Amino acid sequence: MIQFLKDSTFAVNDVINRSWDLLKQHYFSIAGLCFLLFLTSNTSGILAFYFSEVSTSLSVFMAFLFVILYFGTQLTLFKYIVTLIDRKEKINLADTIPSTRELIYFFTGMFTITLLALLLYLLISVVAFPLVYARIPVSSMVNTARVIAAIVIFVFLLRVAFYPFFIIERHAGPFRSLRLSLALTKGNVTKLLLILAFFAILHLLYLYFNYAGYPMVSTALSLVNSFLVGPLSSVVIAMAYRNMMADYQGGDDPKVIKNII
Repeated sequence: MIQFLKDSTFAVNDVINRSWDLLKQHYFSIAGLCFLLFLTSNTSGILAFYFSEVSTSLSVFMAFLFVILYFGTQLTLFKYIVTLIDRKEKINLADTIPSTRELIYFFTGMFTITLLALLLYLLISVVAFPLVYARIPVSSMVNTARVIAAIVIFVFLLRVAFYPFFIIERHAGPFRSLRLSLALTKGNVTKLLLILAFFAILHLLYLYFNYAGYPMVSTALSLVNSFLVGPLSSVVIAMAYRNMMADYQGGDDPKVIKNII
């Protein structure tokens, strides 16, 4: 186990170091796309508040439009970074914009993930319900079921998080992309958790100094998170995908049961 953790740590360090080198070489293009994501998110919130006072139907339409723009930009960012990782000399940003079919596949996959997460929560709640007959307080049973459900759903989301890459790179359908993501992350959960821990520490430092009353430090960390951690996290995700694909031994149409554990 100790050797496994060492190997995982070294692999994560390699991913972060390579991501940092790539970000330094293409910072302005990657950060520009990240800024576009930030701008789209904040503009949508402002316009949604404004149009809610004008017309409900117009507000719904604008919300739908900004969802398309936001996730379309996110897919463009990932596709652009993967192209950079592959070291293609000429990269036309227009070629990295997802097609209508890819967007439909992406949203279908997102809807499927949401539905499966809800079903997992309901299943765990049903399984935990008989504990009431063991004279366990209902409140304790409910809290325990929620904690278990949160852990299971978190791991599930981590396992299927790479499905967009299969859509934008292999043009796979939503359900096959989810199966491929499950197969790809099999045996790599520890490495992904270490990557998440790395970025979580940076955000926790910002929260700590913000609530501890150190405005200068919290402001500096906020700028670092906005202009450095955000772009770096996108590159790290794409780099982790490319590294896992290099070691992937599964088939092109994997089965769900064989890749759950």
